[in-house]
Amino acid sequence: MWPLDPSRKEVLRFAVSCRVLTLVLQALFNAIIPDHHAEAFSPPRLTPSGSVDQIVEGLLGGLSHWDAEHFLFIAECGYLYEHNFAFFPGFPLALLVGAELLRPLWPLLNLRSRLLISVALLNSLFSVLAAVALHDLGCLVLRCPYQAFYGALLFCLSPANVFLAAGYSEALFALLTFSAMGQLERGRSWTSGLLFALATGVRSNGLVNIGFLVYSQCQGFLSSPMVLNPLRPLLKLMGSVFLSMFALGLPFALFQYYGYTQFCLSGSVRPIPEPLRQLAVDKGYRTVEGNEPPWCSWELPLIYSYIQDIYWNVGFLRYYELKQVPNFLLATPMAILVAGATWTYVTTHPWLCVTLGMQRSKNSKTPEKSDRGFLGPRVFVYLVHAAALALFGGLCMHVQVLTRFLGSSTPLVYWFPAYLLHNQEPLLRSLETVPWKPRVGDSLPGQMVHRNSIMGLLYNWKTCSLVTRCILGYFLSYWLLGLLLHCNFLPWT
Repeated sequence: MWPLDPSRKEVLRFAVSCRVLTLVLQALFNAIIPDHHAEAFSPPRLTPSGSVDQIVEGLLGGLSHWDAEHFLFIAECGYLYEHNFAFFPGFPLALLVGAELLRPLWPLLNLRSRLLISVALLNSLFSVLAAVALHDLGCLVLRCPYQAFYGALLFCLSPANVFLAAGYSEALFALLTFSAMGQLERGRSWTSGLLFALATGVRSNGLVNIGFLVYSQCQGFLSSPMVLNPLRPLLKLMGSVFLSMFALGLPFALFQYYGYTQFCLSGSVRPIPEPLRQLAVDKGYRTVEGNEPPWCSWELPLIYSYIQDIYWNVGFLRYYELKQVPNFLLATPMAILVAGATWTYVTTHPWLCVTLGMQRSKNSKTPEKSDRGFLGPRVFVYLVHAAALALFGGLCMHVQVLTRFLGSSTPLVYWFPAYLLHNQEPLLRSLETVPWKPRVGDSLPGQMVHRNSIMGLLYNWKTCSLVTRCILGYFLSYWLLGLLLHCNFLPWT
């Protein structure tokens, strides 16, 4: 898939080590700490559990809490309840494929156990490949092997780590998104569009990635030589933009249509097992057997918009309540990270930002200083993407999800800390290095990258700079706290 140069091998090795450690720690925390009795979705088990099933539940049950229970339920039973449609089908389908591959174990394991094993194996695989894809993307965009390497290693220690391991869609979404960005950087727009479309089938914020395709097409249009008749390239641009919007919007539209057929069209009712029907009665869940919901009569009947509004109370400034202050504090480090990245980039390249990254200032006295790394001009579109997601998440969403929302969607939250480490940590220059042989266009020959410099910094924690300790302290503390709290139904969602 990717040539394994020394730095990429190290990213792969470190990512695998982090995944194994994550699974071990979640099993340990889940075993020694009693679960909190949270008001979370908890459907009854439809199949009996044997002794092997109980072992699997004990080892991997921490991966099934909070929203993960929705994904497991959808994979096992389908979209029976209205609020299930807040979760897109890409990840449940991947879990079903994994469970089918484990079908030879069905005499020992019921479907839920096979799904739990699929969560552990698939999300470990997805997050490892996402780390390698991020390293590949960083080499292409940053043109600095140091910062690309550090960014990929930081992803392995992501503050959203528990969500990359548990039964959430973040790991698959990160893999598809980072891979699509890499393909687009290579000029493979069709492959990129396909991967972006698959990402939209996994999470709704994949729709925002339309901006990458449109921006790339606009860049191509503006950089093409002037012709006597500009109408033809303009029509070509408009056609490309339409195809991009159609391709990325199609998975979302099909999913909304499926919800419409289930709840708004007669004759589409499926039988519901009695325990699940009783749960709907007890909890007030609307099922496909119930009365027609009000959104069916909307001019644009979108079940997803209705669910976010009614079930999750998602809307502009709705979360701005005094009781939500702890959740805002929880999201503050990630918000500071994006704000700091935005301020640093904009103050370095004001003219580039004014011209939307299309034209650099002719009066720049030091153009070579910021051509590579985080401050390079190719980072502009990723900065806009991250800032837009952070602004929307901070104003309209449950703000505590900002960490996993951004941690699985934008490389910027890893590139900016990598830039800070590269430029402000003197210890990195003295750590052991290995030769790095770049591919064509990646960087200058003869440069070096460090052999897992992040671990070197951890070993020398006391001598690190304050900036380094803040960055690594944030990443590691959220990694461990997430495992400790999320795996026991404590407030970390």
